[in-house]
Amino acid sequence: MKKFIFASFATLALCSFAAFADQMTGYISDAHCGAAHSSVSAANSKCINKCLQGGSDPVLVSDGKVMKFTADSAGKAKTFAGQTVTIDGTMDGDLIKINSIEKATGAGQ
Repeated sequence: MKKFIFASFATLALCSFAAFADQMTGYISDAHCGAAHSSVSAANSKCINKCLQGGSDPVLVSDGKVMKFTADSAGKAKTFAGQTVTIDGTMDGDLIKINSIEKATGAGQ
C-alpha cells in the first residue's frame, strides 16, 4: 500500500512539473538596454544587435518585465533579436528555458 501511495504522489509530482510549461509572447532585446527596446523598428534592431555583438545577453521583454534566458536558450533567442516572438518554455528559477521559439504572428509584428 505504501508503494502505491508513493507511486501516486510521484506521478502527480511529475504531472505537476509539466504544468509549469508556459507560452510567452514578447520582444527579444538585450540585457544592456532591456525594456528601452520593446517594439519592432530598424533603430531598435540595430542597437540590440550591436549590444549582443558586444557581449550583452538576450532578454525577453514582456508586459514591461525583462526576463533572462538560460545559457542553453540564449543562442536560440539571439537569432530572433529585435523581433516579437512566441516562446513555448519553462521558468527555471528566474530564467526562461526555451523549448521552441518562433516569430509572433499578427499586426505590427
